[in-house]
Amino acid sequence: MEEHTKVSLIAVTLIALIGLLFGIYYFLIREKPQPVKPPIKIEKKAEKISEKKFIEKKEKIPELIGIDLNNSDNKIRELAKRISSHPLFISWLNQEDLIRRFTVVVDNIANGESPRPHLQFLAPKGKFKAIKKKGKIFISPESYRRYNFIADVIASLDTKVCAEIYRIVKPLIQQAYKELGYPEKDFDETLKEAIIELLKTPIIEGEIELREKVVTYKIADPKLEELSPAQKHLLRMGTENVLKIQDKLRDLALELGISEDELPEPIIYSTDI
Repeated sequence: MEEHTKVSLIAVTLIALIGLLFGIYYFLIREKPQPVKPPIKIEKKAEKISEKKFIEKKEKIPELIGIDLNNSDNKIRELAKRISSHPLFISWLNQEDLIRRFTVVVDNIANGESPRPHLQFLAPKGKFKAIKKKGKIFISPESYRRYNFIADVIASLDTKVCAEIYRIVKPLIQQAYKELGYPEKDFDETLKEAIIELLKTPIIEGEIELREKVVTYKIADPKLEELSPAQKHLLRMGTENVLKIQDKLRDLALELGISEDELPEPIIYSTDI
């Protein structure tokens, strides 16, 4: 069990969000615990993404003169350092091919998939732990704490700076997106879909019960088990970390220009009997 009038702003988090929000799932995937009881309700029907595109901000934005996708890492690191001074965030920028990595991670999340293969550097220390209580198995609080560092870095991001930087690097991101097989689709739409996908992850009240498998565990509650891989990964980070990450995602979405009514309301899911 180891393992929008503004331009698209959120994406700016680049490898941050990518590694963050998206890296989050990614490692959670490894741990396959699953919650116990039926709670409030989980919407099976996916939120309909608004078709309107983000409106470009009229103010002039600097361009990446002489920078192409293949030699953009140094420039991206220079710009991204303005997003957060958190030492871990700075260290994450040492990864290579930042634009392509960010792009594929966001695309994975938007599709409900795990971006884990692209975020190995976010792997938490220590092994997944489960505890037994009254004959049942639950995720140990210690397992949730292993992801505190990711939630803390995400919480440290400056959303306004993220917006500014995203507008600057958007052309490169769009180029990388075309390489993935999307020659016409605007990456802004995919970024929005990814944010909403994560915001639809339920906030758990109570403990998550597990069921033993041959080598790992799985969530006992079938409703929670129906969540997408990306949502389940985030879920396994623990309620406190999910709240931190969703709060930052909501702030970024609003900075992005996405209206409040387009964003899903927090879903509270109780596992208590």
